[in-house]
Order: sequence, then structure tokens, then C-alpha cells
Amino acid sequence: MPNQTTVTEFLLRGFADVRELQILHFVVFLVLYLAALVGNLLIISAVALDHRLHTSMYFLLANLSVLDLGFISVIVPKSMANSLMDTRVISYAGCVAQVFLFFIFGATEIALLTIMAYDRYVAICQPLHYERVMNRRACVHMAACAWITGFAYSALHTGSTFSLPFCQSNIINQFFCDIPQLLQLACSDSYHSEGVAIALGAFLALSCFVFIIVSYVQIFRAVLRIPSEQGRHKAFSTCLPHLAVFSLFVCTGTFSHLQPSSSSASALDLAVGVLYAVVPPMMNPVIYSTRNKEIKAALKKLLGWRLFPKN
Repeated sequence: MPNQTTVTEFLLRGFADVRELQILHFVVFLVLYLAALVGNLLIISAVALDHRLHTSMYFLLANLSVLDLGFISVIVPKSMANSLMDTRVISYAGCVAQVFLFFIFGATEIALLTIMAYDRYVAICQPLHYERVMNRRACVHMAACAWITGFAYSALHTGSTFSLPFCQSNIINQFFCDIPQLLQLACSDSYHSEGVAIALGAFLALSCFVFIIVSYVQIFRAVLRIPSEQGRHKAFSTCLPHLAVFSLFVCTGTFSHLQPSSSSASALDLAVGVLYAVVPPMMNPVIYSTRNKEIKAALKKLLGWRLFPKN
């Protein structure tokens, strides 16, 4: 057995060592973070203030925006602060908190996207039963189950990861604490406790993926049977944003966790990390606000009322 030392802090990978490039990284991440912050807050405000959006679909969308805010806020501010202060240090407790919160929001988002697919399936394939199946109480219960599932899975995953002894190094080859990079620092014979959490996560993610795909196969079959072109367009307009958000989140997450791991840092690792942790929360409000007529109308009304309150 190699000598095991108690790790009290980790060193995150920076985007650059040159001071000017560090400032550039801070500015770029600040712009991306503000864009995600403003976009998701606008979605939440529009859903909360417009009574026409007080339906199950938009209640779930508001929950998705809350998750996106948490998802990006766990990662980006710390990276911005490190670049601004020219440091790479994150405490052991800070790394634990970052992993725990990151997986809460990530796992809950997967569960919520699955619920949103079911909502669209009932609305299009069983419209006569929609009000009964997707009533307010049912939506609240399903959203609560998604949050509880994310919390439980995150607790299991975080606990099993940080129960491992770290005997390789304390340098994480990513700009935030991520499980694949942390596992590279663990002792080579200590992965068994983490294997159960990884297998459970893979099973849950695959189950959600299969459920969403099957739901959309049924949805598209039902939409293609709609006689009027206007009806088909309206049905597609409510489904395509969710499908685009789901595809973006799953593709970036899968690419991030299935790429071959290496002990040496690479620019590809950083690019994949940005693609996975920063791009989806920023793009989701854009996708919904450009593809959904109701959201666009609510946002125009909200922004117009804020800019011209007397009118």
C-alpha cells in the first residue's frame, strides 16, 4: 500500500497561467453566467406573473429554470473567483459541497425532464385525460419526487466518492470538482464502494432516457395523425423545445462522462467541462423563449411592463 496522506484541499485546473488570459476567462464566464442568470430569472418571472402560464407544463418549466440557476451557480462563481484572485485552491469541504450540489441539480434535472416528457405525452396522446392526470397536486408531487430523488442520489454518490482514500495527488484536472477526475486521485484498490453508485446512476439515467424516447415516439406518431397542418405545428412547437433541451443536456453529459479518462490534463477536458456545466443552463431559456409562442408573449408583456409601467 502506498503512503496515504490526509487531503485538506484540492487544486483545480486553471484555464491559463498568464494574468491577461485569466482576466479574459473571468470576463467570458461573467458574461455567460449573467446570461444564464437573466434568462432563467425571466422564465421564472414570466411563469409566476402571467396567469395564462399557470399550467403543469410551465410549472415544470419554472422548476427547470430553478435547477439551471443552481446548476451553473455551483460551478461558475468559484472558477471566476479563482481566476480573479490568481489561485486554484478549493478546500476539501468546498469540493464536497460542490459535488453534492452539482449532482443534486443534475440528477433532479434528468428526473424533471422525464416528467416533462410524460406531461407532453399525456397532453398530446391522451388530451381528454390531461386535466385529471396532470392536475396541480399531481405536478407538485412529481416535482417533489424529482427533487427527493436527486437529493438521495447525490448523497449516495458524494458519500461513496469521498469515503475513498486519496493517495495519488490533490490536483484535479478540471476547473471544478467532478467525479471522474476525483476518482483518478483515489487509491487504485478502493473503487468498489463507488461502483454501486455509478451502476445505480447509469441505470436511472438509462431508464429516464428510454422512457423519454418511447414517449416521443408515441408523441410523434400521434402528431402525424393530426389532420390540420396548424394543429401539427402547434403540437410540435410545445414538444421541440423540451426535446432540444433534453438532447443538449444528455449529449454533453454523456460525452463528458464517457470520454476516455487520462491522468494528464488536456484542453479537451476543459472544453468538455464547459460544454457540460455551463452551456445547457445558458441555452435552455434561449431554446424555450424562441420556440414557444406563449413564453415569447409572456416575456414581451413582462419586459414591456417593466420598461413602460404606465402603459
